[in-house]
Amino acid sequence: MSEGILRALMQLFAVVVFSSGELLSRRAIVKAFLMRHLNSHQTDEYLELFDEFYRQHESRLSDRGRFHRRVSVSSVKTLRIAMAINEELTYFQKIILVIQLIEFLNSGSGISELEHGFVLNVSQTLNIRDDEFRLLYDFIVLPLEKTPLCDQLLIISENEQRAAQGRFLMWDDIEAEVHVLYLESLPLLLMRCSRDANLTLNGQLVSADTVHVLHPGSSIRSRRSDPLFYSDIISCFLSCVSEQPFTFEVDDLSYIFRKGNVGLHPMSFATRSGRLVGVIGDSGAGKTTLINLLCGIYKPSGGSVSINGIDMHRHPDKVKGLVGLVSQDDLLMEDLTVYQNLYYNARLCFGDWSEDQIQDRVVTLLRSLGLYEVRQMKVGSPLFKNISGGQRKRLNIALELIREPAILFLDEPTSGLSSRDSENVIDLLKELTIKGKLIFVVIHQPSSTVFKLFDQLLVLDTGGYLIYNGEPVESITYFKAGVNHAGRDANECPACGNVNAEQILNIVNTHVVDEYGNLTSRRRINPVEWYERHQYTQSLAGRAVQVEKAELPAVNFKVPGRLRQFFVFTSRDLLSKLRNPSYWFINLLQAPVLAVLLASLLRYYNVDEAFNRGYVFADNPNLVVYLVIAVIISLFAGLTLSAEEIISDRKILNRESFLQLSWLSYLFSKVVIIGTISAIQTALFVWIGNGIMQVHQMFFPYWLVLFSAAVFANLLGLIISDSLSKTVNIYIIIPFLIIPQLILSGVFVGYDRFNPHYASPDDIPWYGELVTARWAFEALAVHQYSANAYQKPFFELEQQKSRAMYMKDYWSPAMFAKIEAAKIAHGQGDDAKVHQLLHVFASEFDRQAVLGHEPMMVRLMKPRYNDSIDHFLRSTIDTLRIYYRQQYNDADRQLDLMRNQQIETMGREEYLLLRDRCYNDALDRFMRNTNQMLADKIIEYHGRFIQKVDPVYRKSSHPYLLAHFLASSKNFGRYQIPTLWANVMVIWAFNIILFVFLYFRLVSRLMEIWALLKHRTWKKFEEGDEGGDGG
Repeated sequence: MSEGILRALMQLFAVVVFSSGELLSRRAIVKAFLMRHLNSHQTDEYLELFDEFYRQHESRLSDRGRFHRRVSVSSVKTLRIAMAINEELTYFQKIILVIQLIEFLNSGSGISELEHGFVLNVSQTLNIRDDEFRLLYDFIVLPLEKTPLCDQLLIISENEQRAAQGRFLMWDDIEAEVHVLYLESLPLLLMRCSRDANLTLNGQLVSADTVHVLHPGSSIRSRRSDPLFYSDIISCFLSCVSEQPFTFEVDDLSYIFRKGNVGLHPMSFATRSGRLVGVIGDSGAGKTTLINLLCGIYKPSGGSVSINGIDMHRHPDKVKGLVGLVSQDDLLMEDLTVYQNLYYNARLCFGDWSEDQIQDRVVTLLRSLGLYEVRQMKVGSPLFKNISGGQRKRLNIALELIREPAILFLDEPTSGLSSRDSENVIDLLKELTIKGKLIFVVIHQPSSTVFKLFDQLLVLDTGGYLIYNGEPVESITYFKAGVNHAGRDANECPACGNVNAEQILNIVNTHVVDEYGNLTSRRRINPVEWYERHQYTQSLAGRAVQVEKAELPAVNFKVPGRLRQFFVFTSRDLLSKLRNPSYWFINLLQAPVLAVLLASLLRYYNVDEAFNRGYVFADNPNLVVYLVIAVIISLFAGLTLSAEEIISDRKILNRESFLQLSWLSYLFSKVVIIGTISAIQTALFVWIGNGIMQVHQMFFPYWLVLFSAAVFANLLGLIISDSLSKTVNIYIIIPFLIIPQLILSGVFVGYDRFNPHYASPDDIPWYGELVTARWAFEALAVHQYSANAYQKPFFELEQQKSRAMYMKDYWSPAMFAKIEAAKIAHGQGDDAKVHQLLHVFASEFDRQAVLGHEPMMVRLMKPRYNDSIDHFLRSTIDTLRIYYRQQYNDADRQLDLMRNQQIETMGREEYLLLRDRCYNDALDRFMRNTNQMLADKIIEYHGRFIQKVDPVYRKSSHPYLLAHFLASSKNFGRYQIPTLWANVMVIWAFNIILFVFLYFRLVSRLMEIWALLKHRTWKKFEEGDEGGDGG
């Protein structure tokens, strides 16, 4: 009893005693009352306080004269005292004060009419509800047999005939009748016993006709019968609260991890709705594993978990929405407010509710959890938090309570909280059990108050052994008996009633002492022995809860459709990002800063005063570098933008997995948001970078290519984020993804400069075809070269001219050289060499497909080389050379004509200005492969000639978008597609493939399989190594 209540009682007792004039008899009653609740020293202290209050009252009122005058003044004094303490006491303390006052007045000759008026006035002044006062007064004052029967009264007796008179609880072999009054507003249980029957309450003897308060965790014991627990009594009043009571049964549940380690050994227990179940145990005992099994995250290796007889793992659809989990981790969106966290969660739970209904539901829950006042506060991170730890825990619980699951699991809900906040959280959970919820709580070190709130306790031992299932307070007696502990029946402190829950694990982990008195590493009773003792005890007790197949509790939520989920995910994620200024500052500033840095450094101009004409785009030798680095920046920005998206949401996704939301809707929301940000980033980069580099009329093509590459990186980052478990691993792997893009882009090292064993001098190797940076750079380079305003009108003629030049200047001389080589080989009698050269001729004629001499082609394949073949080859090649010389001259004349016409139309200065603004010499040399003066223009490879000069003008002969590097167009069947659009199509095909990988989580699953195979291989290696050592 608190000091405030005792002082108030002493004041009120003094006033009442003075009014009655019975000091000696009533003072003895006050002393007996104090001795019942306090030790001898405190009894004397408060008795002196009573005497002092009495003397003060006596000195003020002794001269008032008549009795009625004294009574009237005492009544006024009583009201003043009640008004003074009204704001200092809680409602519970006020109830206790009124109970003690009624008991005090009822002692001796009973309560007079005048005293009844006193206590009624005090009750009204303290704002005690009238119906509860009448229940209390009748329960305390009237004899038990005359107590009015009502729904708030429970009769505990061995007489079954009393069952027909109201609420009844059978208790065999007790010599008295016990009445329990239930005050629902607190809730509070009060007990009276009809006569002395050797009953004890928490180890203290129960006096007849004395009101005792039953606190959570209390137990009533009789020598001749089993104990009666608080949970047994409170369940009699709560049985009607839940419209659909249910049972929860675990039968031979076991779990083995993928790596073969045993997580939980077979265990069985049962419970029911309206109970708070505590789970305690050392680290590594399997508490979290058990919770994950019970809530359906893990699938058991053996046994079952049933709700009303329905296996939740075999029939997950039937129990959908019944289970909720509040994990040990913080599952809040840090950048949203308290209200927004709960609001968006509600929108995902109630798809058929209107906006007003959802808002009302959220506000109501916030008020009930004491979070309404902080609803507009940003949640913040656990380290930089804006709300207290207790408020964070309550909000985490609210995220599950919003949909009212029938069964709620909480993993360490009090970790990191103060003792006061811990008690508040458990009090909240206890209130939920009153509404019929079944709640499992994993807790490490419960205080006495928290421990007593549990209705059932599960104790796990190291290795996943269930070693106790039963009443919490009884567990102390059980474990003390297991080690033959002295005073095993004393499970509570006789003075204060506190329970030391830590002694349970201390007893379990008791170690053996050696002959020198030192503790050894060996436990006195190992987990297996505790487990076997528990199994034996359970077999004797039998099944505690009768499991019946009945209807499951109603589910009050309905998941919205996929489209609506998409909008909820998108709005929630977008709002979270909008409320994070640093996120936008970094991501939106990244592109402009890199654009300024890159373009400013690469904006080269000749400083030689003899030739200096300032910055001219045509003279900038760094355009190729600018293009490839722009692509790499887009990939890097896209990767860093998305790499943490899923891994940061993983805990929230685990919580929302109970709702079975659409993974597709979630992914689309992520892609849309980060894709939009990437679109803004690349637009800013192109706008600023191209502006500094003075790249004209190319904004949309540049943006399209860089945006496509950024989306590729976004999806790749999402896959990484979904596949890896730690953020640090993500940033370690990003360089391994970016550097190959740079190396294999074909810019810094040409594909024909790679190891010939892994590459071809003509075609792009297969790994180059998988490099997005290559497709993006090629699209930019080709489009910049072929589609700029200066070169676009002449490109087809330049292509015709290049083709003709190659045939007449490089191909024809090479073919004549082969003819001479064949003639020499024929003269030397080297038929194999001749045959090889004839194959080259046949192949080249077939590839050029200009002159059709099929009979002569057949003759070329003969092994004999003669003058007619020599003449045919020379004449054919000479004809081709003449033909291409004519083609070259015609194209050259048309180019001169078109340029002259353009000069006449625009003027020479405007024409030269257009060239300086759109054409670039360095890009021209790169695209035509003329950077090196001694570079090969034609080479022979595998019996055919390969054109190395002017790759941009060379037409591709490959079907279906394959081509040599820097080809100006790609073939798709019979159609020719410009490289820009062909490469963009390929990049988006890559994006679709990556999205499919992401949706089906293929990379994540492959990594899991790889880890499992790796573990099994390593385990076999260790077993083989141990066998070898043993031999």
